Amino acid sequence: MTDVKTLADRIEDLLPQTQCTKCGYPACRPYAEAVASGAAHYNQCPPGGAEGIARLAALLGKPVLPLNSANGVERARPLAVIDEQVCIGCTLCMQACPVDAIVGAPKQMHTVVAELCTGCDLCVPPCPVDCIAMLPVTGEATGWDAWSQGQADAARERHHRHETRLARERDAAEARAAARRAGSAGAAVSPASVAAAASAEGGAATPAAPVTATAADAEAKKRAIIQAALERARKKKEEMTATGQGPLNTENVSADVQAQIDAAEARRHRLGLGTAPGNGKPPKPSEPR
Repeated sequence: MTDVKTLADRIEDLLPQTQCTKCGYPACRPYAEAVASGAAHYNQCPPGGAEGIARLAALLGKPVLPLNSANGVERARPLAVIDEQVCIGCTLCMQACPVDAIVGAPKQMHTVVAELCTGCDLCVPPCPVDCIAMLPVTGEATGWDAWSQGQADAARERHHRHETRLARERDAAEARAAARRAGSAGAAVSPASVAAAASAEGGAATPAAPVTATAADAEAKKRAIIQAALERARKKKEEMTATGQGPLNTENVSADVQAQIDAAEARRHRLGLGTAPGNGKPPKPSEPR
């Protein structure tokens, strides 16, 4: 088992770390482990191209094979570009990016940090308004000629931080949900659940007292503060939209697209990662808030 793990490490070091899933695995590391165990072939990585296959073949002591066409083709490295005039700020592309290369906020225009984009294409399918284009930026250079070891190492580190952050957010959301369930049942919050929540949030854990009226008052005050902050944010968004600084086509979103956005916001709300689900558009003055 140790030998397989060591081999997986060495295979992973030879992969371009685009995290594109074209190999048929959710990221570069699972693919490396599959190749090391013999569950996958070493010619399934389009971003690595012919040179990547040659590197893996040399490591494994096997013949060089052509890239498996079922996994894609070797090509110039693309860069994701968002048409900000069409973007509706749904955040679906941000959630799909495996290296956190997209910057934005709900109902605000998004943009891609070019230096961080690996050209994985994963942000394109979830975009409900088809506002993301993948533009080749390396000319005739393909595979490893269009990429560098330094870029691969940086992308691997960003992906690791991305996965660590998602795990931390999931743990925190689960701990908050457990605390809410315990509170709604009138039960005391156990020190263990408080420690789990604090650990997930990166803070210090302190024993919790049983849920009391004082705790309920504190929770109500907290919600009032949050609601006030949301109201300020809503007004700020309206001001930005009025001056043309927000998404410009939110009034023309189809019902199908809006359903996708509402579903995404509902998931974020359930996980405690966002505001309550709404209609995904800045409300009109005549609409109830």
